[in-house]
Parts: sequence; C-alpha cells; structure tokens
Amino acid sequence: MGAMTTPMDTNLLGGPPPTYLPDEPGPRLALAAGQSAYDTVPDHPSSCLLWALLADEAYAAGRVVESYAYARVGYHRGLDALRRSGWKGHGPVPWEHEPNRGFLRALHALARGAAAFGETEEANRCTLFLRDSSATGAGVLEGT
Repeated sequence: MGAMTTPMDTNLLGGPPPTYLPDEPGPRLALAAGQSAYDTVPDHPSSCLLWALLADEAYAAGRVVESYAYARVGYHRGLDALRRSGWKGHGPVPWEHEPNRGFLRALHALARGAAAFGETEEANRCTLFLRDSSATGAGVLEGT
C-alpha cells in the first residue's frame, strides 16, 4: 500500500513541495517554563519564533522601530532555515506545521512594521509573500 497523504502534503498546482522547518524544542520549552523571549534569544539566536515574539512585544508597546528590527532578524533567520530545509525561494510553508509559524510570524511582523513606516512597497511584498507561503497563516495573523 502507498503512503497516505494529508491535504497539507498535496500540491494540486504542480509547484514546489511544501517546506517543513525542523522542530526547535529548546525555545518552546524555555517559554513554557516562563522564561521571556528576551531572556531566551541569547541561548537560541537562530529561533525565528523568538525574534517574532520580540517584534510583537515591541510593537504592542509602541516601539515600532525596535519591532521592525526584531522582525527583520527573525525573517532572515527564517530564510536561512528554509533554505537549509530545501526551500528554493518559493512554495508553500504550511502554518499547520508548528515549526514554520516562527518564520510566518516574523514575515507578518515585518510587513506590519514596514506599513507603520509608510514603506508600502515592502509591506505589500511581505504581505503577498506571507499569503503565498500560507493562506491559513496569513488568515490567522491578519485576523481574517
């Protein structure tokens, strides 16, 4: 018998296969134990989830420049991880795969920060990239 596939694994458009980032339990365990993202990131500097959380915290506190900078780091850490996982610059990055959420959150935070600065072209590019990567993730993060 052949392997069963899930909707997340099926690409009906014939494009590149979905990319699944490897799990990084260290940051999640530290956060679950009550450690802040700020205190955790020095031990896990490649975690795009931690950088995205820092971006969200800074944005919520009105520190838009700081939020944008954190989001930019998370975005680039995520691109590095995606490339190491075989991503070729486009294709699905499913929200349903929890390790992908850090990258998608950083990408959303980058779009939000760019929009706050009036960087419309970058905001639109990042929003489109998010929606193309994961319509589900975009819906969750954009509240639609």
